[in-house]
Amino acid sequence: MQHNSVTPSARRDLPTRLRDIITAAASALETALPTLTHVAAGDAPHFDALREAEALVLSRLGLPRSALYADPDRVLSSTDRAHVEEWLARRCRGEPLAYLIGEREFWSLNFEVSPAVLVPRPETELLVERALRIGDALERVGNALPRVLDLGTGSGAIAIALAHERPGWRVTAIEKSSEALIVARRNASRHVVSNLELLQGDWFGPVVDRHFDIVVSNPPYVSADDPLLGGDSLRHEPLEALTPGPDALRDFHHLIDEAPRYLEHGGRLLLEHGTRQGEALRSKLVARGFAHVVSHLGLSGQERVTEGQWP
Repeated sequence: MQHNSVTPSARRDLPTRLRDIITAAASALETALPTLTHVAAGDAPHFDALREAEALVLSRLGLPRSALYADPDRVLSSTDRAHVEEWLARRCRGEPLAYLIGEREFWSLNFEVSPAVLVPRPETELLVERALRIGDALERVGNALPRVLDLGTGSGAIAIALAHERPGWRVTAIEKSSEALIVARRNASRHVVSNLELLQGDWFGPVVDRHFDIVVSNPPYVSADDPLLGGDSLRHEPLEALTPGPDALRDFHHLIDEAPRYLEHGGRLLLEHGTRQGEALRSKLVARGFAHVVSHLGLSGQERVTEGQWP
């Protein structure tokens, strides 16, 4: 695959001072913008080349952000410049910055990430927000604290954010991939969430005969024949977490069909999905018997989360 021509240029022309290196890196990243935005996943283009360049350079050099103000004219050694050049070249080829740094902020918490897990997206915070609102409402009218199930937890970002925000809730998260589950467990330890249970398995498999007030999931929803799936923007992330195969709605159908067996009466199913999938999911939820079916707009102004209540 041909990569953006900015990469060789960026490697040859990086200057020596910290502030100038960041400016040059930002210019290279700006040129590579079409490669770096996650169009196939339906994300809004929340891309700030300067902030990306600052994060890349400072992280690679092990410098605090205060260095931008305290010592912007710091002269970097040839070794330091080579390290920055290597990361910049990889980023311009589409490798997520989070994989280079090894972490990503989500819901104001820092999460470890690796190529074993999807990089948490800002759009997914809507799923957390809706789950918190629903859980709080259930708590006000009931006597018990909500029980929440997160299916396909990946890095654990959604489940850990919920458990961290509501220490009294009981949160269970399931992940099929053993490599991803290792990352999720480390993130749970990092944020000291004792009210989180992490299980390995396929969808509802590990929680047979258990019931929950809220079930959330951000399943794979990109069709295998999407031409952008193999592009630089997504090819570094785990394919099994991006696509269920030719039918982009396959996993949604399974979750909607199975969820009623695990939901309490009045419980909610919340699903993150692609920007053009809301209508199909609403129809499926209604046909399955869910009530109060509604879709919510994400940061891009398009439908990203759809929910329904089991009667």
